[in-house]
Amino acid sequence: MIRAVDFLVALIGLLLLWPLLLIVTVIGCFDTGKPIFVQRRIGKNSCTFKLIKFRTMHPQTASVGTHLVNVSAVTRLGAFLRKTKLDELPQLINVLLGQMSLVGARPCLPNQQVLIEERDKRGVYNYRPGITGLAQVNNIDMSTPKKLARVDALMVKQLNLCMYFTLVLKTIVGHGQGDKVKIS
Repeated sequence: MIRAVDFLVALIGLLLLWPLLLIVTVIGCFDTGKPIFVQRRIGKNSCTFKLIKFRTMHPQTASVGTHLVNVSAVTRLGAFLRKTKLDELPQLINVLLGQMSLVGARPCLPNQQVLIEERDKRGVYNYRPGITGLAQVNNIDMSTPKKLARVDALMVKQLNLCMYFTLVLKTIVGHGQGDKVKIS
């Protein structure tokens, strides 16, 4: 049932929001020259997939967890996109393709071994990763991998339509601030 809801919401979202996606893409061309960011992430059954986002950091930024990146790597447009969560909108394509859900554990990078091991122990990879989830709305990011894996496991095992829509609504109204960057 959740997959059907994911598909419909992603399809409707892309159809309604394409003008906004286009505007952000054009502005992003002036900001970094490369407005779309594609990165390998770990998905369902520990398979990798290409996550699509709007670029919020300079193109030469290292491919590591956001909590390991200095705040100076974030562009001015990127700061706005991250604050408003508009950087996540292209992931509706990943949802439409069945690689992600609207709600699930945020997909991590293949080099985040501690988080991968903790999630694997708890069965988190039996489910599709998500754009948002319980950890995100409670400001738990990838800098605390064991805590994140525990919260992710709790969420995916208890996920139902009521919880799904509650987490989506909390995200839309601004709960959670996303992964934090280092301030030096």
